[in-house]
Amino acid sequence: GMTPIFLIGYMGSGKTTLGRVLAKTLQLSFVDLDWYIENRFHKTVGELFSERGESGFREIESRMLHEAGMMNDSVIATGGGAPCFNDNLGFMLDSGLVVYLKTSIDVLFDRLKLARKQRPLLRDKNDEELRAFITDTLVSRTPLYEQAHLTFDAGNLDSVADIDIAARQLKELIESKKNSI
Repeated sequence: GMTPIFLIGYMGSGKTTLGRVLAKTLQLSFVDLDWYIENRFHKTVGELFSERGESGFREIESRMLHEAGMMNDSVIATGGGAPCFNDNLGFMLDSGLVVYLKTSIDVLFDRLKLARKQRPLLRDKNDEELRAFITDTLVSRTPLYEQAHLTFDAGNLDSVADIDIAARQLKELIESKKNSI
């Protein structure tokens, strides 16, 4: 089988949205790491964060990433912070193909403004604080994200048609990359 494709990028960059359609397009199975964790622990990521603190959550996330990363023929959407802890990025780079879904601060702000309630790290922030938080953390994470094998602009995922087009473009990019390895 084919080694897994790991999608990395900031929260709201489209890893789950695009990942699900990409998996279908490539005829691979789709794993969202956060859902995988929630199914295994029967708790939400938010609950695990509150109960165990960020470092406790990152420990679990790392173990589950290693477990999911053993599955060939899959597209794995990781949490925004996943590449930043416990040498998870090194593991992903060694185990499969890593794709960075790149998006601008403006796009992330617009997407996350709407989804703030479901995000434990964002829920208490007003618009100004949200934009500042996205800017600071994106700046610090970008050097890690940019170590991916491929970078793909995921700025336009506004409609179902946009997502289909992006999935086809990303499929072509992945296939040309695979052929050159």
